[in-house]
Amino acid sequence: MSDTLGTDPAIVRQSQGTSGAGGAAMAAPPAARRRGRGRMRLEIAVLSGPAIAVFVAFVIFPVVLAAYYGFYRWKGYGAATDWVGLNNYRLILTDPAFHDVLWHSLMILVLSLVIQGPLAIGLAILLNQRIRGRGLIRVLIFVPYIISEVIVGTGWGLMLQSTGAVNDLLQHIGLGFLQKDWIADPKLALWTLMVIISWKYIGFAVILMLAGLQSIPEELFEAAQIDGASYWQIQRRITLPLLGPTVRIWAFLSIIGSLQLFDLVYIIWGQYVSGTAGTSTMAIYMVAQGRSAGNYGYGSAVAVVMFLISLIVALIYQRFVLRRDLRGAVTEGAI
Repeated sequence: MSDTLGTDPAIVRQSQGTSGAGGAAMAAPPAARRRGRGRMRLEIAVLSGPAIAVFVAFVIFPVVLAAYYGFYRWKGYGAATDWVGLNNYRLILTDPAFHDVLWHSLMILVLSLVIQGPLAIGLAILLNQRIRGRGLIRVLIFVPYIISEVIVGTGWGLMLQSTGAVNDLLQHIGLGFLQKDWIADPKLALWTLMVIISWKYIGFAVILMLAGLQSIPEELFEAAQIDGASYWQIQRRITLPLLGPTVRIWAFLSIIGSLQLFDLVYIIWGQYVSGTAGTSTMAIYMVAQGRSAGNYGYGSAVAVVMFLISLIVALIYQRFVLRRDLRGAVTEGAI
């Protein structure tokens, strides 16, 4: 019987037809997968293409152009022909004025983290409780962040003048002995700037911290209370560790913003008073030595140095601080 089945032509033809259909079925999925990958790449290109084009046009291209002009002594118009090589960068690194503004920027960076961080965490924990007027307080804290830097700088600059509203208020309430030159006094100017920066940007930090707090499951707090943990133990053992990723992201944004601070200092102090008051930053130095001095080549070199400093700080921070948060955020080897 087995011989009969093995030699039946009809069965042989049927077996061959089934084998061919199976081979065609096995060959179809790779082609379909290739078409799917091609369609996916096309969709990614269409959706991300405009954003990439804008990024290249307004970020990458200006950086490359600044690096190019940084090798020239250029007045800002016409072709750059006066080649100076690395001389601009050599002047930057050896200029005591640049050392001062770099130190000021680092001081602003550290003080921003030390002042705003604990204050934002404390306010966020407070506003995360069920208290009367919580929504209004949140709005009032966040409002300064959305106000234009020009308005903030102009308003604070007028109030903090020697004859401004702050000194006038101190005089009327009998505290005239506390009147100071809040803007020009080198011993006070940096702290004045930190008060303004904290008032302006604390709302953003509080909103971030609130978002991080609301992502913590309530069951953890309830379980800790059942186990007899006190309020401060709960905050120290549960809230702060789980709020760590949010704090690290905020700190990263604050660091980059401090290194590039310009608008508030320029509006309140200007490029000349800020130098004597001890509030000048790298961006102020770039404008003073570049645009105001008519040496756009040197200003472009300063911009490149600022970019490199920010890039190095960002890479180091990501490597040693954000690594724990990014580990597992990207799936490797995905098909």
